[in-house]
Amino acid sequence: MALRAQKSGKQKPWTREELSLGLKHFFDTNSRYPTAPEVDAYPYLPSARCIERRFGGLVQLRKQLDLKGQSDFRSGQHSIERARKINSRSHEIERTVYDFLQDMFGKEFVHREYFFTDDRRTRADFFVYDSKKGFCVDVFYPSDRRNLTGCLNSKLKTYHTKYMRQYPVIFLQMNEGISQDTLDKVIRNKKNPLTTGQYLMAWNTFQEFCRLRGPLRVLQ
Repeated sequence: MALRAQKSGKQKPWTREELSLGLKHFFDTNSRYPTAPEVDAYPYLPSARCIERRFGGLVQLRKQLDLKGQSDFRSGQHSIERARKINSRSHEIERTVYDFLQDMFGKEFVHREYFFTDDRRTRADFFVYDSKKGFCVDVFYPSDRRNLTGCLNSKLKTYHTKYMRQYPVIFLQMNEGISQDTLDKVIRNKKNPLTTGQYLMAWNTFQEFCRLRGPLRVLQ
């Protein structure tokens, strides 16, 4: 039986046999089965949403097909390694941003983990005192455009109250593979747009933004 290629537009439902072949082909190439985002990008499988509707999700499909190996990437060693990688990358990224902000505005004017309320449940990664009263920075690293949209929607829910918008808020995405043009397209296509004072920026755009703001000058 030949591999079935993913196509756009209306199609007949995928069979278990076709899905089994597609998953086996991925496994033979990568020595593991795909995650949901990888399924969406793989040419020999339908979308993860399609699998969710027909078979109850990727985990359930692997069990139904009795595939050997890791069946749920949300747990086990794969999950542990993924969490370790994310934590390490997050630390390195925040360090990069912090060092840049200190060089630009001065160490005493850059505060890590700025809490908006006394309950300490809502915070930005950085608050910077600058020549225009200050701004907040929320740093994240989306794996792709789809993940970017999900992260942004989640952050907008967090930053919806008025007291969290008293200063400009920069949602700073640090994946160099996602350009500012892509970010701008995401914003233009959003049903619920960013509010005044909220910005989605790539690293290069953010650096230019900071240069235009300028450091705070304290009178002696």
